[in-house]
Amino acid sequence: MRKKNKKAGGKILEGIIYVTGKGVGRFKDPESGKEIEIAPEGLNTALNGDTVTVALRSSGNGMPAGKVARIISRAKNGFAGVLEKRGREYYFLPDDGKMYADILIPKCEARDGDKVFVKITSWKDPRGFPEGKIEKVLGRPGENEAEMEGISLEKGFGLSLSSESEREAVQIKKAGISAKDSAGRKDFRKTPTFTIDPSDAKDFDDAISFKELPSHGGKKEYEIGIHIADVSHYVRPGSELDREAFKRGTSVYLVDRVIPMLPESLSNDLCSLLPGKDRLTVSAVFTLDSEAKIIKEWFGRTIIHSHKRFTYEEAEKAIHAPGSQFHKELSILNTLAKKLGKRRFAHGAVSLDQEEVKFVLDEKGTPIKVVKKERGDSNRLIEEFMLLANRKVAEAISGDFSKKEKGQAGNISVYRVHNLPDPEKMADLAVFLSGIGYKIKLKNGIIPSKEINDILEDLSGKEEKDAVHRAVIRSMAKAVYSTKNIGHYGLAFSHYTHFTSPIRRYPDIVVHRLLLDHLAGKKIGPEKLKMYEKISERSSEMEKRASDAERASVKYKQAEYMSSRVGGKFEGIISGLKEWGLYVEEKETKCEGLVRVRDLDGDFYVFNEKKMELVGERKKKRYRLGDKVRIQVKAVDMERRTIDYVLAK
Repeated sequence: MRKKNKKAGGKILEGIIYVTGKGVGRFKDPESGKEIEIAPEGLNTALNGDTVTVALRSSGNGMPAGKVARIISRAKNGFAGVLEKRGREYYFLPDDGKMYADILIPKCEARDGDKVFVKITSWKDPRGFPEGKIEKVLGRPGENEAEMEGISLEKGFGLSLSSESEREAVQIKKAGISAKDSAGRKDFRKTPTFTIDPSDAKDFDDAISFKELPSHGGKKEYEIGIHIADVSHYVRPGSELDREAFKRGTSVYLVDRVIPMLPESLSNDLCSLLPGKDRLTVSAVFTLDSEAKIIKEWFGRTIIHSHKRFTYEEAEKAIHAPGSQFHKELSILNTLAKKLGKRRFAHGAVSLDQEEVKFVLDEKGTPIKVVKKERGDSNRLIEEFMLLANRKVAEAISGDFSKKEKGQAGNISVYRVHNLPDPEKMADLAVFLSGIGYKIKLKNGIIPSKEINDILEDLSGKEEKDAVHRAVIRSMAKAVYSTKNIGHYGLAFSHYTHFTSPIRRYPDIVVHRLLLDHLAGKKIGPEKLKMYEKISERSSEMEKRASDAERASVKYKQAEYMSSRVGGKFEGIISGLKEWGLYVEEKETKCEGLVRVRDLDGDFYVFNEKKMELVGERKKKRYRLGDKVRIQVKAVDMERRTIDYVLAK
């Protein structure tokens, strides 16, 4: 947003500022798109991610420059880090590499060298130190508990839920499921039903039921139920459980733990679709023909009884092994899922599957090995039916737009939206892909999704696939929650929402409420729009914070893993390039580190951002995204969670 300061005769811009660890600000002019540099003396205490107003001024070199006029809101005011005693005073050194100032702690009850969580209480003089207060002593640096809690607190997620929400959950669990709770629900307890989840899953919020129907006109038909835990039955608007869930927005998945959005007495028990237990659900039930085309659909409150809890590995075996429990059901579901997926990609969905790894930890939380997560038919089966449910629920709540009168809005809802890619980023991606041998044609400024999928398919099994996949993702917009339905580009859906994970995502609880109100004929007036906009914004923000926390925990464990392997040599793939060096991902563990330009022997290297390559001026040696290199671990900085590699000889 741009504002004009008439009194000063200059321009005042409003937006988010990004700050380096050296205290240099970067701010993008929302109209011109030009980057404005803000010198350290012009930050006026602004920190990375803060929303600020910036006053434009001319710089000596003619480049746009500015000064922070006002801080509208802080991205965060709490930091994890280490205490350091200097003389008689205590200072706090933040772990956050983009926090450019140490924090003075006037009243200190912790020890020199302790890992603590600190909140800024005052920062009056931009040239002086901010003052802070220790909120919690976490332990000693390097202790797993201290490091993981520090990461979660920095992103706004305490390890403990509020005591009021815990008490509410205990009372709800004690009450159990009454006859009144199950009254009026469609009964699926005798229909074959099962869950399919990771082996280490603690809660199960989705189940699938299957029934083969009598043939219709010589064609086979199947009733497929996607049953989702009815969390909204227990988490009511205005309750402490609802306030806590809204505040958190999501569960957080760190390397060594889950920080749940809801108390475990609900998330792991009464709301979890445990095998052998009656459970309350909200369901999307479809009659499909053998081509996976929808003949009939139904939405509503149900009661189910899961007959089997499958892990992905167990379901994978059952799909392909005649005689296994539920083999026939899973085999048919797998065939239908593949047809749903094929149709989705034919309509323009982008394939974004990426190889993932996870750490195996010892009892102290130390990473001892890394294993690859396998994705098979069972994973894709669940994915396709959850996508189907999410899409059709979004359509049901929205109503039939084609029949609405001109100017009449659709029903209010919370959508999961994904905007079209930025044409400039797409153009850069096209240059990069052309550089590695692919002929690219842009259509309306965008690479057609079919072309992207064909390239990724062509790279299947090749070392550079992950690097190209990463470049594709970087060119995409981020999916967010919104009351404005602009569709979902990546999935090629005109309507999409999140309905299938209410135990771990707050928007899904809200969508359940909206769906049930819609089915009951309740109209949501425009006066509620602001509330749902606030929910969408908050949920998007907390999702990003949770993702940042998860990445930070992974980076810490990667650094910890490589800290005991300094001097070791590995195979790697160049995963990123900057003017200061090559980012290399170790092939087996995905541990990413930096090979600095100064450690590249025998030449002066120039970075070409468009082609994503570093080129030696004299010898013309090129390093490009996706290139294979052999690396050696040079050093690991556990405080900064960084790994330094050099190219191995």
